[in-house]
Amino acid sequence: MTKAVFKQYTQGQVCLFPVSLDEKIPADTSVRLVNQIVDNLDINKVLAGYKGGGTSSYHPRMMLKLVLYACLNNIYSCRKIEKQNLENIHYMWLTGMQTPDHNTINNFRSKNLKDTIHAIFTQVVLLLVDMGYLSLDAVYTDGTKMVPCQSLHLCMA
Repeated sequence: MTKAVFKQYTQGQVCLFPVSLDEKIPADTSVRLVNQIVDNLDINKVLAGYKGGGTSSYHPRMMLKLVLYACLNNIYSCRKIEKQNLENIHYMWLTGMQTPDHNTINNFRSKNLKDTIHAIFTQVVLLLVDMGYLSLDAVYTDGTKMVPCQSLHLCMA
């Protein structure tokens, strides 16, 4: 019987030339599309909401990428977005390894995007149409009908 041979495995190994996160993100993944779209958005209204002075802020474009990519992945909780950014390589790449906490993410969404989110989503849709990912030729309506339950004990039966 032959002895099994394994590749060397060292978790704390230091690399002379660190691997770029960019090399680990496939070219055709949705995180690259979000990055490209947000880089082409006009965010002057968001930028106008920032006052000068105080400590430096995370760049609004990076924060917008983080929030939009999380929405694309059905993640809406600021704590879950923060966790993804600490654990998921796509989020790390998108934010350039910056780590805003859940309070910062919440403040950005509630204060900086409050009045501009509709205009931003409109720009996103128009950019997706221009890029050929969407078509505005057909409109679909969900016709699901839901009946409200009048009595709790009837719903449990």
